[in-house]
Amino acid sequence: MFWREQKAAIAGFHPLHQALIHERGFAATLPAADWSALITSLYRHAGLVRRRKWQLPARTLDVVVPLILEVSSDLGPSGTLAVTADLRGRDAPGKSSRPRDLPVRKPVRSASETWLIDPWLRMRADLRDGSVLEILVVDRERRRRITKRNPRGKYKTKTKSRTVQIIKVRRKLPREAPSRVPATAAPGWVRVLVREGSRRSVIASAKLLRMPQNGQQQVDLILSVATEPFRWTPENRGVA
Repeated sequence: MFWREQKAAIAGFHPLHQALIHERGFAATLPAADWSALITSLYRHAGLVRRRKWQLPARTLDVVVPLILEVSSDLGPSGTLAVTADLRGRDAPGKSSRPRDLPVRKPVRSASETWLIDPWLRMRADLRDGSVLEILVVDRERRRRITKRNPRGKYKTKTKSRTVQIIKVRRKLPREAPSRVPATAAPGWVRVLVREGSRRSVIASAKLLRMPQNGQQQVDLILSVATEPFRWTPENRGVA
């Protein structure tokens, strides 16, 4: 397909689809039917666009789309789903801290540390049971740059990094909704906190020391955390 034909195809895509191509992200609040229109547009991408610079960013089709489908299927008739997806990657402007110098000892000549914080997915849904579901996924990378002098007097610089992922899900229960303590505890890698107030909130969070290896694993981990707040009300299907 010639480039002008690919440009014409892009011009016919859903506006949020175009934002993913050109800006590597989007933010929108829509009812379920409108999210279906976006997903239909995204599935047309591979057959119409070949140029590398116009490819969809990683995590679009294998993570963001399945999560939108899963959550929007549980919206009420007037419920909406808000999604903020920032798929520019951890090295995008505004996601890194200022380098911080670290104390060193010979043969290390200098060392600095930088944190990269990437909140790449936020979701908020008004569910049909009257509850509100919020999902946040953040990648956090610690990057260290170390310069050493070897015995031959030459300087070498190495970069070391460590990345963890934070998944946090909050469910605001419906007003006056009955609640219960689950018969079994949450998995050891998931923490659960209950907050009282005008509406009780159940918060589940997980810190993944190993990054997911593929999109399906990523979706499974997010949904596993999202399932926990639904165990605090009886007979609730939720997003599980």
